[in-house]
Amino acid sequence: MELDFGTVYLDNAATTYPKPEAVYAAMDRFAREVGGSPGRSGHKRSLEAGREVLLAREAVAGLLGVADPCRIVFTRNATESLNLVIKGVLASGGHAVITSLEHNSVWRPLEALARAGTASYSIVDCDPAGMLDPARIEEALLADTRLIVCTHASNVTGSLLPIGEIAELAARRGIPLLVDAAQTAGRYELDPGGMGVQYLAFTGHKELFGPQGTGGLYIAPGWEIDPLLHGGTGSRSESSLQPDFLPDRLESGTMNAVGLAGLRAGVEFVLEKSIAEIRRHEEELSQLLSEGILRLPGGVVYGPREWKERIGLVSFNLHGFTSSEVASRLDEAYGICVRSGLHCAPLAHRTIGTLENGVVRASFSCMNRTEDVGRLLEALGDIAHAS
Repeated sequence: MELDFGTVYLDNAATTYPKPEAVYAAMDRFAREVGGSPGRSGHKRSLEAGREVLLAREAVAGLLGVADPCRIVFTRNATESLNLVIKGVLASGGHAVITSLEHNSVWRPLEALARAGTASYSIVDCDPAGMLDPARIEEALLADTRLIVCTHASNVTGSLLPIGEIAELAARRGIPLLVDAAQTAGRYELDPGGMGVQYLAFTGHKELFGPQGTGGLYIAPGWEIDPLLHGGTGSRSESSLQPDFLPDRLESGTMNAVGLAGLRAGVEFVLEKSIAEIRRHEEELSQLLSEGILRLPGGVVYGPREWKERIGLVSFNLHGFTSSEVASRLDEAYGICVRSGLHCAPLAHRTIGTLENGVVRASFSCMNRTEDVGRLLEALGDIAHAS
């Protein structure tokens, strides 16, 4: 039976769809022709599986400008990567500083540590457009601050935060910086080493076009952390102790090798397409949509007005409608997939004043076209004028 879940997909900030054909082909090939467990045996299928994981690691390292691929640790998603660092750095206590745009994958682990009496944290407010003055980060630092956590781009406002400036002030105080690059890896040039970032968390299933269940973490030299999980790594199996070297130290258990084969293909697609071209295309679509919404009766758009300060997503509302009403009508009557609500980021909604109603978010990938924007604006026009 053929399924039809909408003809226009604009929820790429949640997960990109469709994926490039090469991603589907890479996963199918691994599942059908490789099938082994990486690093667990000496036979050909296991060795080939290990090779696929290595090639994926090298591809991500190349994308991020990381010279040593072993400093790329694979996880299930950005949430796991963020938890790994937050709980690793603050295991013995201390204070963290975060921004008011952070995702629940940052806020909740810190709140859990605070409630357990293990650590404390402060939230630095961004302005209603989702922009941050780096000086406010410095003002929030305490004598026992051991970590600064900052999203690179908000999944609600799309705003890009000044990571370079934050990294400089963190370096002056000797405090590590953890960057959540879930929304920028693959759509924005990243160089964690050059930026002075000690930890960079990313997910594979968004703008890197890999499958769900893939993600990772960059760890700068000298900033190693203790693992959350201990177990089999395929190395040093004779010892009761976890290996002390990366990436094995943080990669216990059988890896999602078929997913990483897809992630490698997705990264190669991004590199071939070029991040500059992807960013240009998504910015063009976002600006077109934003301008169109502002022409609608009751149309409100959130986030920075300067497109160089944001990524390819547009969060908006129509006066007289809840965000869920708009998203539901778009899906059911027009076959358009968007996301409504709080986007797992209530801090960001509190910042921009939309905590009660949430927003409708349309988010693009390089697979979208101008016609998709036209379809959405036409549908929104029907909804707005029918109120």
